[in-house]
Amino acid sequence: MTLRIVADRNISLVAEAFAGLGEVVTLPAAELTPAAVRDADLLLVRSTVRVGPLLLDGSRVRFVATATIGVDHLDREWLASREIRWACAPGSNAGSVVQWFAAALLRSCARHHHDPARLQAGVVGVGQVGSRIERLCRALGGPVPLACDPPRAGAEGPGGFVSLDVLLATSDLVTLHVPLEHAGAHPTFHLIDATRLQHLRPRALLVNAARGEVVDGAALLVALDAQQLDGAALDVWEHEPEPDPALVARCTVATPHIAGHSLDGKVNGTRMIYAAACDFLGVAPAWSPVLPLAAPLTLDSAGWSDAELLLRAVAAGYRIEHDEAVLRERPQDFRSYRQSYPVRREHPSVPLTFDPPRPAVEAALRSLLG
Repeated sequence: MTLRIVADRNISLVAEAFAGLGEVVTLPAAELTPAAVRDADLLLVRSTVRVGPLLLDGSRVRFVATATIGVDHLDREWLASREIRWACAPGSNAGSVVQWFAAALLRSCARHHHDPARLQAGVVGVGQVGSRIERLCRALGGPVPLACDPPRAGAEGPGGFVSLDVLLATSDLVTLHVPLEHAGAHPTFHLIDATRLQHLRPRALLVNAARGEVVDGAALLVALDAQQLDGAALDVWEHEPEPDPALVARCTVATPHIAGHSLDGKVNGTRMIYAAACDFLGVAPAWSPVLPLAAPLTLDSAGWSDAELLLRAVAAGYRIEHDEAVLRERPQDFRSYRQSYPVRREHPSVPLTFDPPRPAVEAALRSLLG
């Protein structure tokens, strides 16, 4: 019998990738209803579809994959209880998030008159994305970044890690890259709340490209109004797709949950869940995506410090101000903009040269991409 594969239409190249495994039916996320998935064998989703008993009870689904890093939309305990295997795409869009981070940091530093090379960075969550952010912060030439990751510290030993309270009290730049967990040994819901916001340095910058609920948005707005910190750069929000307009207006950088939305990252996510599905089915993968290089770019390097130029290089080809304009001027388009997001490419798919040449920055960029 031919396998029936039901997929979120917004997963890049999903029909092409899975065509060799069975009949592929693609639907908008809003149409992935219990009736639509009842006769599916495999279900492929993104973060906007909640997968649990309300969706799958009574279906014949045996495998669920989400083309995202986060899995808080999957009821993993229920899936395990029904022996439904699941997979995700860890690190698939890490390069895209780093690109967004570089652009957001440049924008924040310009608005608040910070030198990125002098900031003490603190990275909360040093996994697939956070480890790349840490490497970028090291490459900027400033103080050695602080790292907070209790699960890793428990598994590897405390060396190289600090507590969250120490990180908050000593960092000029706090950037969050943790999964959303409501329970367990290391819950992250409202990890940054009113109390912890009071621990931040007065000129600190807070960056969140993880999940909106990791930060208490109401408490952050109060802290920003009280000038307890310099600013915040947020890509994720509580109450998406309708974030608090007052918080959006108060943030230094505000984008509609698109940090990981580069074409390269999306296609990499599809590749990873395709490989997971092949493993589940016991077949050898036969599809591999090939994306063309983007148009080459030349960066004017005169007058920029090494740190600023490195951030510009990592962010090259990405116009973060376009994403900001959507959230600030057309907040009602939050969801539709994400679904029809313009093509954005990331390194190393964007050939880049410097004019005049800057060998030290070029070497640092090659090291980051290696």
